[in-house]
Amino acid sequence: MKSFRPLRLAVIALALGLWSPALLRAAELDLNSATVADLQSAMSKGTLSAEKLTQAYLARIAAYDKSGPAINAVITLNPKALEVAKALDAERKAGKVRGPLHGIPIVLKDNIDTFDLPTTGGSQLLAGSIPPDDAYVTKKLRDAGCVIVAKVNLSEWAGSGGSIGSGSGADPETVKAGAVPNGFSSMGGQTKNPHDLTRGPSGSSGGTGAAIAASFAQLGLGTDTGGSVRGPSSANGIVGLKPTHGLMSRDGIVPLALSFDTAGPMARSVYDVAVSLGVMTGIDPADAATKKSAGKFSTDYTQFLKVGALKGARIGIARDFMGKDAGTDKVVEAAIAKLKELGAVVIDDVRYAPYLIAAKQPIYNTLVAAEFKAQVTEYLKTTKPGFPKSFDEVVALSNDPKTNYRSPGKAFGLKYNSTRSLDLTDPQYLAIKNEQLAAVTAGINAVFAKHKLDAILYPTSPRPATPITPPNPPLPGGGADSPTSFANQTGYPDLIIPAGMTAEGLPVTISFFGPAWSEAKLLGYGYDFEQATKARVLPKTTPKLPSDIVAK
Repeated sequence: MKSFRPLRLAVIALALGLWSPALLRAAELDLNSATVADLQSAMSKGTLSAEKLTQAYLARIAAYDKSGPAINAVITLNPKALEVAKALDAERKAGKVRGPLHGIPIVLKDNIDTFDLPTTGGSQLLAGSIPPDDAYVTKKLRDAGCVIVAKVNLSEWAGSGGSIGSGSGADPETVKAGAVPNGFSSMGGQTKNPHDLTRGPSGSSGGTGAAIAASFAQLGLGTDTGGSVRGPSSANGIVGLKPTHGLMSRDGIVPLALSFDTAGPMARSVYDVAVSLGVMTGIDPADAATKKSAGKFSTDYTQFLKVGALKGARIGIARDFMGKDAGTDKVVEAAIAKLKELGAVVIDDVRYAPYLIAAKQPIYNTLVAAEFKAQVTEYLKTTKPGFPKSFDEVVALSNDPKTNYRSPGKAFGLKYNSTRSLDLTDPQYLAIKNEQLAAVTAGINAVFAKHKLDAILYPTSPRPATPITPPNPPLPGGGADSPTSFANQTGYPDLIIPAGMTAEGLPVTISFFGPAWSEAKLLGYGYDFEQATKARVLPKTTPKLPSDIVAK
């Protein structure tokens, strides 16, 4: 009966008239603020089960995803989630606990393969497409005891696949014809930002960002090619990590550009990002990039989470990427002041070389367009009969009136790119791949070396979440003004931490950008800042439900 002591004390206190809100809170666990460690503690005591936890998250999805504010993050709800949770409870009762994620509900971006649920990449052309097996990271999470609750929406083809982005050189009318609403896909429709339903969740992992912010699961997995974990983490006010290229396998993930692609964990706490990251690391024979991580990965990043981690750390402030929004800058300046309070050595006004900033977007656009055309074709060859088998088929079907394609902007963008994307044998592509990326990496290394930096801090997005339907003319996108793609072009890690809210009630996050394989340090810095600020806010459109509160 020891595990029920908090409840017994609460009952005694009630009988004696000593009940208080503080004692009530001591006997309760709130899903919106609980970490994986909190949940595991409750499950080990027997006051919580995986089944009850999964039911609580399903209740939030039922209340807020298609009903109420209609966040619309979920593409496919797993009909066997409760069955899996019950089986995991039976394992625990029999004395088998798989690890720190045993019984923990998660959501996956719908470009990550699952053998039992469709994987669409956000395209209606892949509706109902069941992959032959799990992605490497999916299998790792299942083996660790996770309960997959849902596959969630994304910007179609991870956003940049078939898009006409900034720096493309296209004329304004062409850009307008290829525009896609923030958070929209032909498969999943429009996802809304739970902090403000008129705003988008950012892309491309917008469904994961919105779902985790709205507490539809404990953890989420996104993918990142130029900022696709970080933009949604920022817009929705959660923690996210774009890891070092090669730390996590991409096998079984619909590719956008494998030179830059990586999966990345997203959660409401640094602890949860750290614990999930350790579960997913490892060398995968099906992804040669993971060979780089040999001897450099950890299976337990929670050991690096310490209050005081920032003391003595040299943090450079990248002011090239500020000055776009007063509300964002105000929050970031307060965060910088907090870093100093916590003992960090702040090197202010660190600047990137102008050639780096000028080349950032053209390099990204050209390489991604070339690789997507070739690499998505290789993925599509693994689909079953009845689905497109090449990029060219995707272009043709999305532009065929008989298909009734639900994203005219994406259809236009795919056709536009089909005639302009370089082949992987083109000398211009090879120059970027083999020479220009090395120059970018050398330039970023020079910034770290010049100031002897442990990490560079910048506002993840220079502006808060933007409207789903932008004003005319539209504001420049965060991707154009943010340096997120430098982390992809170098392959370096980038950690996103909630820092506060604007006066309009929109989240602002800061990024800790570090050298290769510095995840342990970055997670320590993020944890120290998080514990000192507790800046994350539950979205106002998805408030607490009675079922969110469980016994400790």
